[in-house]
Formats: sequence, structure tokens, C-alpha cells
Amino acid sequence: MKFRKYLIQALKFTGFLAAGLFLLWLAFRKVDIRSLAGNLREANYYWLLLSLLFSLAAFMLRARRWQLLIHPLGDKPSFWNTFHALMIGYMANLALPRIGEITRCVVLGKKEKIPVDKLVGTVIIERTIDFFSVLVFLVVILFFSSSLLRDFLKESIFIPFREKVLSATSFSWIFWTVLAFLFLIVLFILIRYRRDLRQLRFFKKVFEIIRGVVDGLKTITSLQRKWEFVFITILIWISYALMTWVVVFCLESTSHVSFWDSLVLLVVGGLAMSVPVQGGFGAFHYAISRVLIVMQGVSLEDGLTYALLSHESQILFEIVVGLLSLYLIYGRKSSARPAGQS
Repeated sequence: MKFRKYLIQALKFTGFLAAGLFLLWLAFRKVDIRSLAGNLREANYYWLLLSLLFSLAAFMLRARRWQLLIHPLGDKPSFWNTFHALMIGYMANLALPRIGEITRCVVLGKKEKIPVDKLVGTVIIERTIDFFSVLVFLVVILFFSSSLLRDFLKESIFIPFREKVLSATSFSWIFWTVLAFLFLIVLFILIRYRRDLRQLRFFKKVFEIIRGVVDGLKTITSLQRKWEFVFITILIWISYALMTWVVVFCLESTSHVSFWDSLVLLVVGGLAMSVPVQGGFGAFHYAISRVLIVMQGVSLEDGLTYALLSHESQILFEIVVGLLSLYLIYGRKSSARPAGQS
């Protein structure tokens, strides 16, 4: 069983890695490498350091927001344990997409003695809020942006997304009807015979996990500091926007990009990072370089230079901070912390 589990994980890793390498090839196949290397040599890296400071601020704010979501569960994890678990999760995402969401729950759950299934519920809430935040940005950008940019977003994002949805639903309606019917039957059995099923060890564990996740989802309705939660969410996105914007000053060719235009880069980059490849490799570079061509008329080499500076600096930063967090969580004996300290 362990061999099969490791084999599946290895196949997933290889598949995602192959997809990322293909996207990287797609992004760089027509690039003048000498021009790209020259851009990297002449870049002003002081602005990159400022970008990383805004990134660190965003991570710390995310840790505090996660704390606020956990408090209604009756647990008050320390800020630093929450931050370290978050960063370990980000680092884990570089191995397998989205595995970091579970990883950070496991790390914090073991460190603070909090049920992992409840933490999963809080992460689902957090990711849902992030998803709708991106949608709000996207709607605002589409409403105020130029027709050229709207056409680019339509052709590069909305049409491919629609085609994926249509292809996923293009199977016979009989197939989906049968699938929905089977789902309803299973749901009815679980509800109708839940008391009997609880006697079985497997189903008892399943019900416990479902209950824990539901409890985690309920935390959004019982936040103790609602306005702080809203304020922190706004600050997180301001930090992300500034993190994205200041990188444009690393290059003379992109230094004219306005803060408003950087919001477009933030949204497009965020959507590209959601592509199921490790760390958004390839997808981020392709999307950002092309939107800079359409939006600002920069060359492909300049657009890819910006993408490399922005993306690779963040990846390296997440690895360094993630490794440091891993050491601070597991590599040393932490002193006992009074119960209930936040």
C-alpha cells in the first residue's frame, strides 16, 4: 500500500512538472536569450527587495487572518506557529499543487493540538474569500480597462475557461443524470443509516472528518473580530498589489507601468498561479509576458524579464522562509507556552 501511495504521488509530481516545463518552453521558445540575460544583469534589484518586504507583510497578515478564523473553534494558536505552518504550506505547494493547504493544517494541528479537519474548514473559507476577491478585481478591471485588454482577457482567460466547462459537460446527459442519481442515493443512505454506519470504524472516521470540516466552515459566522478580519483582508490585497507594482521599477522598459495596470498583472498572475503546476511555473511567465505586450507594448524579452524577477524572487523567498519555519517548528525544542496565549 505504501509503495502504491508513493507511486501515485510520484506520478502526480512528474505529470505536474511535465506540464510546467511545457508551459515554460511555450513561454520562452521565441525569446532572444542574450537580450533576456542582459535585462537581468541591468535590473535594479533594490526594488525587488522592497517587493519581498511587501510579500512578507502579506504572509504575516494572512497568518493573523487565519488566527481569527481559528479562534471561534475555541483554540488560540500562537501567531508565530500559525505563520510558520502557513509558510511550510507554501513551500509544500512547490512539490505538489494545493498539497500545501493540507500540510499547513497538519503542521499547525500537531503543534497546537487542534483537530486537523476543523482547520481544513477554516482554510476552505479563506480560499473562498480569496477567490471572490480576485473576481471583484477582475470585474473592476474589465469595467475600466481598454477594449484591447478586455479582448485579451476574453481570448486568453474567459474563452478557454468556458471551453473547459463545456468540454467537461459535453458528455451525454444520461451520464450526468446517472451520476447525480447515484450521489443522491449515497447521500440518502448516509443520512438514513448514519447511526448504524457509525458503528463501523471507517464510517465513524468519515463522519468525524465531515463534522470537523463543517465546524471549521462555521467559524466565518462567529468571528469575534469581524472588522479586523475585513481590514486585514483589504491590507493583504494592498500588500499584494504593491508587491507586484514595485517590481516594474527594476527595469527601465516597464518603469512606466502604473499602479492601476499592476492590478491587472496581479489578477492575471493570480489566475496563472492557480494552474495545477508546481508554483505556477511556465503559466505565470506566459500569462504575464503576454499581458504586458498587449497592455504596455513591451517586448517579449522585457515582459519575460519582469515575470522572472517577480516569480522567481517569490519562489526563492518562500523556500528560504519555509525552510526557516520548518527548522523553528521541528528543528529545535520550543519552550513551553502558557495555554491560551495568542
